[in-house]
Order: sequence, then structure tokens, then C-alpha cells
Amino acid sequence: MRIVIYPNTYKDKDGAMTQRVRAELTRLGIEHFVFPHGEIRDGDLMLVLGGDGTVLQAARQVKEYMVPMIGVNMGTLGYLTEIEPSRIEEALQQIVRGDYTVQLRMMLNGQVFFPSGNSAENWALNDIVVSRCGSLQILALRIFVNGLFLHDYYADGVILTTPTGSTGYNLSAGGPIMEPGANMITLTPICPHTLNQRSIVLSAEDEIVVEVLPGKDGSEQNVEASFDGTAGIKLRTGDKIRVVRSEKTTELIRLEQTSFLNVLQEKL
Repeated sequence: MRIVIYPNTYKDKDGAMTQRVRAELTRLGIEHFVFPHGEIRDGDLMLVLGGDGTVLQAARQVKEYMVPMIGVNMGTLGYLTEIEPSRIEEALQQIVRGDYTVQLRMMLNGQVFFPSGNSAENWALNDIVVSRCGSLQILALRIFVNGLFLHDYYADGVILTTPTGSTGYNLSAGGPIMEPGANMITLTPICPHTLNQRSIVLSAEDEIVVEVLPGKDGSEQNVEASFDGTAGIKLRTGDKIRVVRSEKTTELIRLEQTSFLNVLQEKL
């Protein structure tokens, strides 16, 4: 076994947790290296030191190599992290014994198409958010599902989320909580300017296209598509983003057999 240690240097400023992990792995006789001093593809397992944001960042980097990952919670809520710092040695011993399960989590792929013919794409484990960029203005967004017109939203934006991301921004925006192992995509408007617009749960096999419409006065809208809260792509009136289930998945290691409902009760 070869373990990749992926530290958030902001959360672990003095490197104390990284050194603690390395000391225990050395004691256990396990080969390891600290990213980026080595290739992710050369690891059999990744240990992420940070919060949920660090796990999301790492997930986008391991998607090409299918390296199972597990997080050490150095953040706040820690929905995606499995290990509390107080029991890191015990958890590492359990991992070395192979006493764990692996959960597959679906990801989203977003492709932006510009009128010029150019395109850009990125991936997300949690969500893809299309929201306003710049001045406080109501966005006009046209939604198509499988090529069929769904609705024109006048809102601060829309969130397209996986079940894993349902407890993130989607939850704050009033969207439903989904069991993380499920396969579906939820569309949730952000602060819609009508009283009757709610989230829509779609099949994981659906294709969703979000088109940026002109503003109410015909002005050009400036919009950003963000992937897991980072890696934004700028859009303007006339641009479209196509969101589908990615062929890539994230493998999350689980040490405990705690049910999702128990986790919700603990975290919320």
C-alpha cells in the first residue's frame, strides 16, 4: 500500500497534523508521500487533511486515476470527512488492516459553449452553480432538460447538485436533502423572484442546459458558473452551459457503518 497525503496548508499551517500522520505511517511500515511531491496516480489511497472544501478540491484532482480518498476533519461541519483528528492513529491502523468500505459518488460535468464556437469544461462532486457576477441584478436564465424547454428563471442563479452536494449550498437555498449514494441531479433556484418556484429532482441521466438570457432592459448579463465553489467560468448573454452526469466518479472510504440519517442528526 502507498498512501498519498494531501494537506491543506492553510488548515495545517505548521504541518503538525501532516507530521503526525507521517510518523504513524512510518511506524506501521507504510510507504507514503506528501502531495505534490509525487504523482497522485502512484498512490493506492489518498488521505486528505482539511475540511469539506479540501476534499472537493482533491476529488477533482483524483478523478482521472480513481484513487480512493478519505478526509481528516480539520474544518467545521465535515460532511465529507470521516476521521476526527483525535483518533487519527486508530483510523490509520484500521485503514492499513483493510477494514473499510468504499462508496462511489457521482460527479457532474459542465461544458460551457460560447457563440464564438469556443468551449470550456470542468467537473464537480458537489454542485455547479450559475450565479450573477458583478452588480446585484436579477438573472434571467432559460432551462432545457433533454432538449425540451423547462422554465425561465428570474433569480439570483440556479444550483445543479449531486446527492453528495445536497447538504451544501443546495440545502441553504431550500433544496432537498438526498441520500448521498443515490443517482440524481437536483435543480434549485437561488432566491427566485416568484413564490411558486421550487427545486426539481431530475434523473442522473438527464441533460440540463442553462442559457443566459438578456436582462429585463435588454442589457447584457454577466454570469459565472462555479464548480464546487471554485474554478469559475465567465458567461454572458447568449452563452450556454450543458450539465450532465460525469463518467468520472469519486471513491470515498468509509470506516464506520453509520447511517446517513445518523450523520445528518449529528451534523445538523
